[in-house]
Amino acid sequence: MESESRIRVATPADAPAVREIYAPFCESTAVTFEETPPSEAELADRIASTLEDHPWLVCERAGEVVGYAYAGPLRKRRAYRWVVELSVYVAEGARRTGVGEALYESLFAVLERQGIRDGYAVTTVPNPSTVGFHERLGFERLVDFPAIGYAEDEWRDVAWWRRSIGEKVADPDPPRSFPSVREDDDFEALLATGSERLEG
Repeated sequence: MESESRIRVATPADAPAVREIYAPFCESTAVTFEETPPSEAELADRIASTLEDHPWLVCERAGEVVGYAYAGPLRKRRAYRWVVELSVYVAEGARRTGVGEALYESLFAVLERQGIRDGYAVTTVPNPSTVGFHERLGFERLVDFPAIGYAEDEWRDVAWWRRSIGEKVADPDPPRSFPSVREDDDFEALLATGSERLEG
């Protein structure tokens, strides 16, 4: 019998649920500097293009998507292949129930299998809940950029965070693509890495 909560790979069909979670962050907060929520079609394209190389995961509770997390390239140049930028968003009614932590733990497991070495996150500050979230998951706060963005009628500071995902070695192998990792026999176990953090 399928558990009530689970983490799975997103599909473009999840775009409506992803938009429902993401749109309030665009419309009424300064958490993201994307002021206009993207359309469902645009989000479907983002999910599909991300999955070509990187993971995009969703958390389902009783069949409903209540959060998502994904990784993408930090910069385009080849020297940055071993690092990613991370994002996670959770529906209002599912916050503080372990969804964000579960998604990130599963994401880290998949990224480590790909050969990714570091994950970076960007947050507006002050934001005590987001700061606490990243600290609990082992992120190191690297640098703050004061008044770097103007949103919600105010200049906003932005902080950059880093979390080690894999050991850095001399002459590393190129990272594996996400589709390649999905073919591993234990891929479902990787996805379940964060499940113990889920409530219900």
